[in-house]
Amino acid sequence: MAKVDWKPGNMLYPLPAVMVSTGAVPEEYNIITIAWTGTICSDPPMCYISVRPGRHSYEILKKTGEFVINLTTSDLAYATDWCGVRSGRQHNKFEAMNLTPGKASVVNAPTIEEAPVNIECRVKEIVPLGTHHMFLAEVVNVKADDRYLDSETGIFSLDKAKPITYSHGYYYEVGKKIGKFGFAVEKKKTRKKRLGKPKDDA
Repeated sequence: MAKVDWKPGNMLYPLPAVMVSTGAVPEEYNIITIAWTGTICSDPPMCYISVRPGRHSYEILKKTGEFVINLTTSDLAYATDWCGVRSGRQHNKFEAMNLTPGKASVVNAPTIEEAPVNIECRVKEIVPLGTHHMFLAEVVNVKADDRYLDSETGIFSLDKAKPITYSHGYYYEVGKKIGKFGFAVEKKKTRKKRLGKPKDDA
């Protein structure tokens, strides 16, 4: 196997393709599509989005300090892309894409009702990095579509909503499940139980 060196770049793909909704009042509501996003802490729950200062949503985010990350699906793929290539300076993106602005439970920013999950965030810090500024935020509430909630187990099955990801300029549906967290050691635990005696940990 041969490998070649590339110049430093962003190669952590695929990434979530999310629509971030902003604005404290209907007149400034906007949607920006973002792939530079992710989880950074479990307790307290925190995440981030990175935005170019020239984007229309940047000043809204900076002023209000609140936003909603809306997870996307294959049904929302067109709207996701459109909201990423059109500017809120010229378009009302909610109206143009027939999306419904909903009321968040904690933050003063709209949700996208068609999204299966709305993650309400409050900015804790803005970090200038270069081309993008990172908005570090605490997750203060999550709204989830109960159509994907198993009434017996309470497990939320986002995969049923057909979420999409972004990789090198293309959108992809999430593929089939190939395992679950901890499956690499599950057989060992089952074997210990069956044999009825402990084994040395690896």
